[in-house]
Amino acid sequence: MKNRIIQFCLLVAVIGFSAEGVQAQRKPSRTSSKRTSTKKTSTNKNNTGNAAALTQAPAVDTTPAAPVEPELKLGETRKSLRNDNAIERNLVKERIPLSYEHIREDDAVYRQRLWREIDVHEKMNLPFMYKADDDNGNQRFINILLGSLKSGEITAFNPVDDRFTTPITLKEITKQLVGEPLTIQVPDWSKDPDGSLGILKDSVIVNEFNPEEVEKYWVKEEVVFDKESSRLHVRILGIAPLKTIKNTDGSFRAVTPLFWVYYPDMRPLLARYEAYNGKNFGARMSWEELFESRMFASRIIKSTLDNPGDQFIEAFIKDPILRLLEGENIKEKIFNYEQDLWSY
Repeated sequence: MKNRIIQFCLLVAVIGFSAEGVQAQRKPSRTSSKRTSTKKTSTNKNNTGNAAALTQAPAVDTTPAAPVEPELKLGETRKSLRNDNAIERNLVKERIPLSYEHIREDDAVYRQRLWREIDVHEKMNLPFMYKADDDNGNQRFINILLGSLKSGEITAFNPVDDRFTTPITLKEITKQLVGEPLTIQVPDWSKDPDGSLGILKDSVIVNEFNPEEVEKYWVKEEVVFDKESSRLHVRILGIAPLKTIKNTDGSFRAVTPLFWVYYPDMRPLLARYEAYNGKNFGARMSWEELFESRMFASRIIKSTLDNPGDQFIEAFIKDPILRLLEGENIKEKIFNYEQDLWSY
């Protein structure tokens, strides 16, 4: 009887210990569930806050960008520290153009003015596109002009007319070449690293000068017959580079003159630059000799011959082939005038 009582007491004790263990196992699970629910609630609050932030208008930095002036960059001119030639070359530095022969006003019995257009893509005009660098800078003709304007050696004139009436500054020329700076809105990553707030700031884009956009030149010249020497003289008065304007799709739109330079002022400068000669690098002539020897191809676009309206040929002749023929007709008339003065 006593043994049964002892066994019963042991059984009750075991059942009690097992019940406490089950309760102890259930309590942590309840706590963890509460924590989990708490985390879910906090996550929902954050999602709600982000959604509200996204529905708001993006914040914009109202601080304006600092004004930026367009700059004409022609590249750095680096001089050679050694003699970069097989011979000693000193003639270029000492070259001075010859003075023009004086023509008395009474002896100029015949005068006509011509305007020509030079296309740098023609085979005879390849020196205008020579891209090499020398001790005096890039050898493109447009770079020679702009470099001289930058140094103040020559003066540029406004293309409002071709009579050299209004000087133009390098700043105005730079705006024509590279355009005005463009201001756009970009994300401000310093104030908004992840981009969730949508903070924007001003960014200024400044274009750079592209020499390839200058594909044509205008040349203004005067043809004079001197009765004292019985010669027909051709004197260049001015040169104007033309910028090519293209549409948004890259197609050709028009050309516009950038500025005029007075050619007699440029002659001493051009005598120091050598033009490219693809046949013999050692037999190069100066740019002044190239213009004086008429070693370039061009077409006449305007003249004072039978032109009381002072118009370009394209104003009254729309067909491009007929315009070329009209230019050749003008050259032939001037040539015939000179030949008709002689008797054989």
